[in-house]
Amino acid sequence: MKKITLVLSAIATLLMVSCSVNGLDGRDGFDGLDGRDGIDGQDGINILGKVIDIEGDFTPQDDYSIFFEFPQTIEVFETDVVLVYILFDQTEDSNGEAVDVWRLLPQTIILDQGLLQYNYDHTFLDVNIFLDANFDLATLMPGDTDNQVFRIAVLPAESTGKSSVDRTNINSVMSSLGVSETDIQRIKLN
Repeated sequence: MKKITLVLSAIATLLMVSCSVNGLDGRDGFDGLDGRDGIDGQDGINILGKVIDIEGDFTPQDDYSIFFEFPQTIEVFETDVVLVYILFDQTEDSNGEAVDVWRLLPQTIILDQGLLQYNYDHTFLDVNIFLDANFDLATLMPGDTDNQVFRIAVLPAESTGKSSVDRTNINSVMSSLGVSETDIQRIKLN
């Protein structure tokens, strides 16, 4: 019995001693001094998605293509997804305001002359939008070649695997990138 009492007394003593630090129970230490602010760095390149509009003409001199080189303010990586949409039409909403109708390229149109396709290819440096047809492109009307507006969307590789964005819908793509109409830069080529 003496051994059990001795063991319990030893355990109780250890528990009471371990509950205090330097005799000051539960007190916080002193606050440290704040560090000094460092020098601000330069702004980096936008690695988030970007959307731009370009307007140009398809001419025989340029082999019926519109070439656009990405400006230095937009960094595109080889793994990023580049989508190009054509301003296909305009309609009106219930208030009578114009609403743009965008279609993802490639886009094929049936004309009297035959089939016309607006298509594109790209690198991480540029986008080339071109016309392809089963007839002589010189017979095209100005409405098919002049003042054509395209919307280029750059989706970072990090975001393309994580979300199920409907790439055929420019509004869905812009929403996923956090871009509104007022954020879009418009560049007129030629």
